[in-house]
Amino acid sequence: MADQTQNSSEEKTNLHPRNLHRGRYDFQLLIKALPALREFVVQNERDELSINFTDPEAVKTLNKALLKLHYGIAQWDIPEGFLCPPIPGRADYIHYIADVLAEGNNGVVPTGNSVKVLDVGVGANCIYPLIGHKAYGWNFVGSEADYIAVAAAKKIVDDNNLTGAIDIRRQTSYANIFEGIIKPGEKFDITMCNPPFHSSSKEVKEKSSRKWKNLGQDKGTELNFGGRNNELWCEGGEPRFLNKMMSESKEFARSCKWFSSLISQKTTLPGCYKSLDYLGAKEVKTINMSQGQKTNRILVWTFQDIA
Repeated sequence: MADQTQNSSEEKTNLHPRNLHRGRYDFQLLIKALPALREFVVQNERDELSINFTDPEAVKTLNKALLKLHYGIAQWDIPEGFLCPPIPGRADYIHYIADVLAEGNNGVVPTGNSVKVLDVGVGANCIYPLIGHKAYGWNFVGSEADYIAVAAAKKIVDDNNLTGAIDIRRQTSYANIFEGIIKPGEKFDITMCNPPFHSSSKEVKEKSSRKWKNLGQDKGTELNFGGRNNELWCEGGEPRFLNKMMSESKEFARSCKWFSSLISQKTTLPGCYKSLDYLGAKEVKTINMSQGQKTNRILVWTFQDIA
């Protein structure tokens, strides 16, 4: 299940100005778009329509409704156990990298299929390519190592007739990030990634246990947001993954104008800055973004001279 916040009557002003989800969820419109959502909608303690955000099926159905209503995605589903993403936060990443691309385009966000984006670790949900293409018309390549996730993402693309806009590629080596995905001569405007930021399955379970206790429920180590091991943790955690990504990005400096990644832990940033300085990055940006009480950062870097 996704880590989402219940709807509020107040505008979510911490979201990007172009984010379609700054207002409260309009459950009447969402139900009209996807009648199956009706069975999960209840009155909350503020006498507002909402859902039980601790129910994975309710959250997944809400995601289906949001994607159908706001982005025209008629068919969307994920296999059991895979990460169910919070749509507003994922949309924010897309809008912020659109701003980065605008800086090299006379302040205008570039749109259309001439813009090419690489989503590293696209996952079974394929959420970034879906939102990015529908919001700006960009073309995407989504890389993924998990073969089940690859099949699920391809099915979403096929079912929504997006094969001309979104290309899902299997990363056959867990040791590589860009190698084996970016083809010779291929050019990308920007890459993006939501990396696994835990260092072990034990860490994931401990955090989940604390989360359930904060919600006033005792569900042990059950993952209320879903996610398979490769989506949630890797050896060395976020710092090691990012160090590998930054090192490999240098090898593909001519293939991508910009590289980017979400950063979950603020303490990860100093090491990233040091590594990028050593690698000779010409420009490095840190963009703060938040949803509710959760704060993430987007680290963006380039080895090229951006006009």
